[in-house]
Amino acid sequence: MAELKLSESRDLTRIERIGAHSHIRGLGLDSALEARDVSEGMVGQTSARKAAGVILQMIKEGKIAGRAVLLAGQPGTGKTAIAMGMAKSLGLETPFAMLAGSELFSLEMSKTEALMQAFRKAIGVRIKEETEVIEGEVVEVQIDRPAVAGAASKTGKLTLKTTEMETVYDLGAKMIEALGKEKVQSGDVIAIDKASGKITKLGRSFSRSRDYDAMGPHIKFMQCPDGELQKRKEVVHCVTLHEIDVINSRTQGFLALFTGDTGEIRSEVREQIDTKVAEWREEGKAEIVPGVLFIDEVHMLDIECFSFLNRALENEMAPILVVATNRGITTIRGTNYKSPHGIPIDLLDRLLIITTQPYTEDEIRKILEIRCQEEEVEMSEEAKHLLTKIGVDASLRYAIHLITASALACQKRKGNIVEMEDINRVYHLFLDVKRSTQYLMEYQSQYMFSEEGDEDDTNAMQS
Repeated sequence: MAELKLSESRDLTRIERIGAHSHIRGLGLDSALEARDVSEGMVGQTSARKAAGVILQMIKEGKIAGRAVLLAGQPGTGKTAIAMGMAKSLGLETPFAMLAGSELFSLEMSKTEALMQAFRKAIGVRIKEETEVIEGEVVEVQIDRPAVAGAASKTGKLTLKTTEMETVYDLGAKMIEALGKEKVQSGDVIAIDKASGKITKLGRSFSRSRDYDAMGPHIKFMQCPDGELQKRKEVVHCVTLHEIDVINSRTQGFLALFTGDTGEIRSEVREQIDTKVAEWREEGKAEIVPGVLFIDEVHMLDIECFSFLNRALENEMAPILVVATNRGITTIRGTNYKSPHGIPIDLLDRLLIITTQPYTEDEIRKILEIRCQEEEVEMSEEAKHLLTKIGVDASLRYAIHLITASALACQKRKGNIVEMEDINRVYHLFLDVKRSTQYLMEYQSQYMFSEEGDEDDTNAMQS
């Protein structure tokens, strides 16, 4: 049998995929909602980020539900980055759903149903309920293992205490398994949900803080709980309206969430859920958390979708709609009429419009430096200067693509730092849009089904 090489084993939990916007951590604003030059992965676009920060503040205060925001700007000016920054700044408690306009036309459901599901994914419900829990410090855990294999299952006893009382509980096989999974030992402060039997380790008692010489940074010390062991506690669950829809419309219940095939959901189901949620709100059992729905490429939607959005935004439980487009005055899809950004005038009138500006040379350099750090690529100052010039002359996206390619070229020559020769090599290997267009113009007669356009079209492509 082959010998196992332990040195080759890898910790898979540490592998993270680097995405186009994985360097974004927030909007990079200070407490006065002023945009810092370079912060949280964001560079430049100060006015757009300040405007997004004001929107963010209104979202947190619950003052902007049912409103819509348009991020409009040229390609590669950070519209999606601002939307991602808003999502990161809102935190995990606020629902954030993301959708591309072109996705609606490839789903096996109607466009309006897909939009409705996206809307309801962006509306959270914070449900409060009281549950009985046993909370105390573990004094001792005794587990009696059967002497003979295959005999009766394990049994044991758990001793818990508070500042006022101490009790011994008998343990069954499931509870023993749960204790083992949580690695509960004497000195831990735990909570046991009586209804489900779920065990949560809250921390470690201060009285046991001297048990070990070294403690990990994740260890949390706390006082021994006071009062009775058995208490009633308020538990808060955060779910989206779409999750409640799926659970109530499928025979397999919540397991339908994992299959991904949610299909169309009947309007009767949604009406019943909305009525029930309204009852919970009146009784104080639940509260609505309006989230954010981000639709990229909004110009790809047609007149039917725009009409649906107009009506959906008037609903009292509507989320905040953030849409983005890089189009100027263009035709509204599904009509012969032209409109700014390809959006009907009646919907444009509802939008707060935030514009993004082209990046300056200095900002492009800062963005490229951030991406080099994110992709763990060491680059010389001369190479960074050349890459910045490429970003100004061609496009920022093209320059970002060259970072990883030049790092691979550097590895091939067994170098550690990316130099100008590596940038130059990949620049000639991969064409940008302008050079590709010039190549096509020069050799278009040799391509199949080539149609020679007029000069205006050619100039537009080059610009």
